[in-house]
Amino acid sequence: MRHIRLGRTGLTVSRLCLGTMTFGLQCDEKTSTAILDRAFAGGVTFLDTSDVYPVGGNLDTVGRTEEIVGRWLQSRRSDVIVATKCFGTMSRRPWDRGLSRKHILDAIDGSLRRLRTDYVDLYQAHHFDPETPIDETLRALDDVVRAGKARYVGCSNYPAWQTARALGRSDVLGLARFDTVQPRYNLLFRQIERELLPLCEAEGLAVIPYNPLAGGFLSGKHRREGGPTAGTRFTLGTAAKRYQERYWREREFETVEEVRALAAEAGMSMVQLALAWVLAHPAMTSPIIGASRPAQLDDAIAAVGKTLDSSLKTRLDELTADYRLGDDVR
Repeated sequence: MRHIRLGRTGLTVSRLCLGTMTFGLQCDEKTSTAILDRAFAGGVTFLDTSDVYPVGGNLDTVGRTEEIVGRWLQSRRSDVIVATKCFGTMSRRPWDRGLSRKHILDAIDGSLRRLRTDYVDLYQAHHFDPETPIDETLRALDDVVRAGKARYVGCSNYPAWQTARALGRSDVLGLARFDTVQPRYNLLFRQIERELLPLCEAEGLAVIPYNPLAGGFLSGKHRREGGPTAGTRFTLGTAAKRYQERYWREREFETVEEVRALAAEAGMSMVQLALAWVLAHPAMTSPIIGASRPAQLDDAIAAVGKTLDSSLKTRLDELTADYRLGDDVR
C-alpha cells in the first residue's frame, strides 16, 4: 500500500481510507470486524467514521459504528490513523446537534468514549452549520486540538466559499485550521472540480473523497429493470431515498454501461477503473472505500496499483464531463 502526505501536515496516511458507515446496520459486528481485518491486512491504515453512523439508521443506532471500531482498535491503536466527525443529531435534545461550542465539546468526548481512545488523529465537521457563527465552531475545534483530543481538524460537505472563509478566519484568529476536506466525488459527481478542488490545491488541503464508487453504483451491479439490489445503500433505512435520488436515473445507468465497456477494454474491473480515475486527480489524497463484505475490498486495494494511460483518462473525462455541472446549470 502506498502512503501520501495529508495535505500540508507532516502526517502520512495510506492511499486509501476505509469508510465504516455500513458497520452496525448493513453489516453486523462480526462482518464489520472481518472487513477491518481485511483492510488492515491490505495496508489500509486510515479509518474514517462518524458519531452518527451507521448511515440509514436512527437514534437507536447512533454511535454504534464508533463502538464497533473502538472494540477492534484496542490492540491496534498505534497502528492506524483514526478520523471521525461531528454534527448530526445525537438525541432528541435540540442542542445535541450542529457545530455549537457545546455540541462539539460534548461530541468529541462521546466519540472518544465509544472509540475507546484518548485522541483521534482527525476530527471533522460533518456538515456546514448555518445556525452557528463560524468563529464559535473554529474556536471550539481549536480547543479540541489544544486539549490533545485531536491532532488535526477538517471539514466535510462544505461548499468552497465556506471552506475558504473558515481558512481565512482561522488565520486571522490564530486558530487550528482545516487541514482536510471530505467531499463527495466520483465519475457521476464532479461538481467539486469547479471551485473546491482548485481551492484545496492552492491552500494545501488534503482531499478525502467519499462515494468514489457512487455508493456501489459504479461497480455495475445494479440494473434499472430489476430495481435496487437488496441489502445495499439503495434499499437500507433512511439512506435509500438519498442514494436513489443521487444516482438512480436513466442517464447515470447509460453512463455506467459506457464505463463498463471501457473497463473491459482496459482489462480492469469497473471498481478498479472508477477508483483509479479518482486517484489520478492530483488533488486527491485518500479516497474512502467501503464494503459490506471483506472480499469487496480486494478490487479497491488493487486499484492503487493501476495507472490510467492518458487516452483512457481523457475518454473517461469526456464521457462524464456533464457531471461537472450542477443540476441548476444543466
